[in-house]
Amino acid sequence: MTRFAKLAMASVMAITAGLGAAQAQTAITVAMQLEPPHLDPTSAAAQAIDSVLYTNVFEGLTKFQGDGSIVPGLAESWEISDDGLVYTFHLHSGVKFHDGTTMDGEDVKFSLDRARAEDSTNAQKALFAAISDVTVVDPLTVKVTLKEPNGLFLFNMAWGDAVIVAPESIENIKSNPVGTGAFKFVNWTQGDKIELARNPDYWGPAPALENATFKFISDPTAAFAAVMAEDVDVFSGFPAPENLPQFEADPRFQVLVGSTEGETILAMNNKRPPFDNVKVREAVAHAIDRQAIIDGAMYGYGTPIGTHFAPHNPDYVDLTALSNYDPEKSKALLAEAGMADGFSTTLHLPPPSYARRGGEIIAAQLAAVGIKAEIVNVEWAQWLETVFRGKDFGLTIVSHTEPMDIGIYARPDYYFQYDNKAFQDLMAELNRTTDPAKRSEMLKQAQEIIAKDYVNGYLFQLAMLSVAKAGIEGLWVNAPTAAVDLTVVKWAK
Repeated sequence: MTRFAKLAMASVMAITAGLGAAQAQTAITVAMQLEPPHLDPTSAAAQAIDSVLYTNVFEGLTKFQGDGSIVPGLAESWEISDDGLVYTFHLHSGVKFHDGTTMDGEDVKFSLDRARAEDSTNAQKALFAAISDVTVVDPLTVKVTLKEPNGLFLFNMAWGDAVIVAPESIENIKSNPVGTGAFKFVNWTQGDKIELARNPDYWGPAPALENATFKFISDPTAAFAAVMAEDVDVFSGFPAPENLPQFEADPRFQVLVGSTEGETILAMNNKRPPFDNVKVREAVAHAIDRQAIIDGAMYGYGTPIGTHFAPHNPDYVDLTALSNYDPEKSKALLAEAGMADGFSTTLHLPPPSYARRGGEIIAAQLAAVGIKAEIVNVEWAQWLETVFRGKDFGLTIVSHTEPMDIGIYARPDYYFQYDNKAFQDLMAELNRTTDPAKRSEMLKQAQEIIAKDYVNGYLFQLAMLSVAKAGIEGLWVNAPTAAVDLTVVKWAK
């Protein structure tokens, strides 16, 4: 064989090997900033749980698509009675949990009854409040009866808090989640990663990926280094927006910029003085320069909001003018409240960049009007324990990523402890209403009530910022719920 022929043969072999390697790419490593506190999406408010497990491991009767639409999940179809009180769900046949047990109507009843039970620890227990009875008609048919019509019931059943679990595996669900999804849980190395593997017995279309690893990288500098070194394939919710132009200019990567359901707020403890005074809450709101926070903490990524509602929703009302940046008005309101000299409070900041970076800016803005906010940096588990459950805080910053969640303001025991009967009555009426035009008007009223009550400081709608290698397809651009859905993700050939 001549030297030229040998070189040609070597080139062909190299190209063939390269194509084979590309075709064989069936694993993915996804990085996230936050690590889940545990792995049960039905008993915690931490979005990181859903980010890893929603659709991948656990499924509900209905589910969210990347565009925010609701489609059938474990229920292939359903009928709704004329009075809107009875939903009859028809389940897919042949569905098994990852431990090999059959998923049927008894599991649906167990999951819904457990979520709505008096001793339920479900963070979104209100989603199930309308249910009066769950009856198993046969193994593949479940009848859910409501106390009153609920125009959001199918929407509610798509939340991660409403996934179907089995009584056989519930004891160890926090460390060994067993679902029905396209991927099975393999291992959790706490502080480092969670590993999933393709479920060979999945009832639906098989995913292209065989293995998925979720890596947890909390530090923005380390996040940048990991992506640049190609140690990870995707960084979902990239925490250093200042680096995005560098990735956009690099052909190795794609930058995905979308929207989320995340209303980022400066939450105020409405039952703790002085935040039990609406004038003080309004003073806080007028002390905040939203655009300075968006520019300084998020490098321009984010949409200003004046109420707890997503701007991309057709029912959104722009109420930012009610709490425009006006330090002098803020000082005057403090004086009216008997606090001309200001006051001191705490500002609890969980790990995400929007909170830590935004918190420094907000603390300086509050100081300019006489409010001294002591920054308390906390880890996510500590925030859940101290702020969310313990309600031991003055101020805190958090992004509420649950979809259409303005109803939390009708829960006086929710962590910011807002108690307004008129608002609660409006939400109860909204739940009973199915007419779209009437629902739209009620949602607009609800937005105005909480904005005029200055329940919280409304900052911005969190942008969905992700960086991925150029050859990856099928990732969600927007985040209609907290999820990194890998079921349709693949490497381009």
